[in-house]
Amino acid sequence: MIEFKLPSLGSDMDEGKLLAWHVQPGDTVKRGQVVAVVDTSKAAVDVEIWQDGTVAQLLVQPGETVPVGTVLAIVLEPGEAASAVIARAGEGVAPVRPATAAAPAPLSGSAPRMPDGVAGGVAATPSARRRISPAARKKAAEYGVNVDALNGTGADGAITLQDVEAAAQAAKAAPADRQAEMRKAIAAAMSRSKREIPHYYLSEPVAMRAALDWLAAANAERPVTDRLLLAVLQLKAVALALRRFPDMNGYYRDGAFQPVAAAHVGVAIALRQGGLVAPALLDAADKPLDQLMRELSDLVRRARAGSLRSSEMGDATITVTNLGEQGVEMVAGVIYPPQVALVGFGRLTERPWVRDGGLCVMPVVTASLAADHRVTDGHRGALFLAAVRDLLQDPAAL
Repeated sequence: MIEFKLPSLGSDMDEGKLLAWHVQPGDTVKRGQVVAVVDTSKAAVDVEIWQDGTVAQLLVQPGETVPVGTVLAIVLEPGEAASAVIARAGEGVAPVRPATAAAPAPLSGSAPRMPDGVAGGVAATPSARRRISPAARKKAAEYGVNVDALNGTGADGAITLQDVEAAAQAAKAAPADRQAEMRKAIAAAMSRSKREIPHYYLSEPVAMRAALDWLAAANAERPVTDRLLLAVLQLKAVALALRRFPDMNGYYRDGAFQPVAAAHVGVAIALRQGGLVAPALLDAADKPLDQLMRELSDLVRRARAGSLRSSEMGDATITVTNLGEQGVEMVAGVIYPPQVALVGFGRLTERPWVRDGGLCVMPVVTASLAADHRVTDGHRGALFLAAVRDLLQDPAAL
């Protein structure tokens, strides 16, 4: 028996609201399959399951808010009989609740993953089966409210004009409410970080002439839509440097460092409505630059549309923030717990530079490191930054 629990999608998440199920009892599920949508303070996240099996029971219904770690569903392992699960549930292993079809509850009368507060909804039952007045149906079409996601307050659950107007009004307020909740979550996580993690900071100027020349040549042969950005070279350099310095890659939990073999590089992404998220580019060290560029573009697009996966939100082993476009020269970041390091890149500047015994003008980026003194020290941090610097001198090898 598999207990499918609400995962932690970041250190700032204590609870989540189930928005929708993508499976029903009796459905077969595969490892990595998205089975549910959960609303956090930052985004509506597609939650994956990491075992094969068959859904036996859905224990939490759409619209319910539950703490991290709550069992959302019971899944049968391959070859396991449902009767065995019911027997074990009777022994207190898992609660038994009637399984119902996965019909999503309303989220302020709007779809959970529509960008910029656009109203919509997740399909539940066909609207033809819902009782709704003609005036309410007309107003719902005008506002873009999905009537299938509403709970009617009229006779026998009929949807009234007031129900539609209330949903539309709530949808307008939702972006502001989410932004406020996001700021609270970010503040809580960063306060915890500065309170618990003994940070140390290092910075290193990195010559970028070789990287820029290589990028110009590589992009000359590509259509505009496929061109590489400097940021993707920086991300790949960080990921490769982690192979040499695994003590920068992982989590500090329960009083000890837990290294992770794969480099899942979190990318700090500013959201249009305010706030930020840092979803991960998974296995970044093992992917060619073209693939990383495609995945980075897709990650930014989905982050701003509120359509991320739980593995992207919860698996980052280090975070990279790039504030060069905002005009700052150096970033002194705050580590995102339980990670143990954060790398920052500032803006590209031209500086006097000595090369081969002569003075020249060099395009330079300042790379910075915030690291956890419980795991590493300044000596290791300096070697790590030097590795990032050196890798960027040979972009063709990235």
